[in-house]
Amino acid sequence: MTPEQARAAFRAGTVAPTSGWATGFTQTNLIAVPRDWAYDVLLFCQRNPQPCPVLDVTDPGSTATTLAPGADLSRDLPRYRVWRHGELAEEVDDVSGLWQENLVAFSIGCSFTFETGLLAAGIPLRHLEQGRNVSMYVTNRECRPAGRLHGPMVVSMRPIPAGRVDEAIAISGAMPAVHGAPVHVGDPAGLGIADLTRPDFGDPVEAEPGDVPVFWACGVTPQAALMASKPPFAITHSPGHMFITDRRDSEYRVPTAAR
Repeated sequence: MTPEQARAAFRAGTVAPTSGWATGFTQTNLIAVPRDWAYDVLLFCQRNPQPCPVLDVTDPGSTATTLAPGADLSRDLPRYRVWRHGELAEEVDDVSGLWQENLVAFSIGCSFTFETGLLAAGIPLRHLEQGRNVSMYVTNRECRPAGRLHGPMVVSMRPIPAGRVDEAIAISGAMPAVHGAPVHVGDPAGLGIADLTRPDFGDPVEAEPGDVPVFWACGVTPQAALMASKPPFAITHSPGHMFITDRRDSEYRVPTAAR
């Protein structure tokens, strides 16, 4: 399936987590806020580049993105969240009727992008094997605040066979624009996570014997910041339900000589 075909399916009403869709093409998180909050979001992302790597920013009111010419950010994701004063107001599959003239949208790198490299190396991804959304957790690590925006880092977790962890670190570390290397490996208590079977977002994923939990910074972090900072209005993707761009994952891989 091409990115255009995937976006057409979502626009037609298909709702599904996007991990594994349009393999080889970059996926992004979405956060759209009123223009008077846009600088705070931009500064928050600049100060917290690992969980919030910005790949594109729209003009106010625009639903177009340079990452996929002709696409519509208000209709081409499988599921959206609508936020009012930091509270989740609703989840819908189309926000074109809610998009405001003053909204500025940020496309933020997604860890699904480096999954292509993990799969190519033969590293198993349990959430794909189990047909589930990836597990995501709010941590005890506070992001650096920016203006009115503050909140904790969110991480995604993938159980990785112990003998492949170093390889997974190297593969993801070569892609800093899509979160890069893990922020933590091993005991979830080190991030303040009490129970891996109860993720804050996504689905619980079962580990296989010999697997180690590996945690990457996650683009759901801005949603945790929305809950903490309570802007009057915002639109985001629903966790795991990303925007599929026309950019290839390989475009975001740093050449070995440049590392």
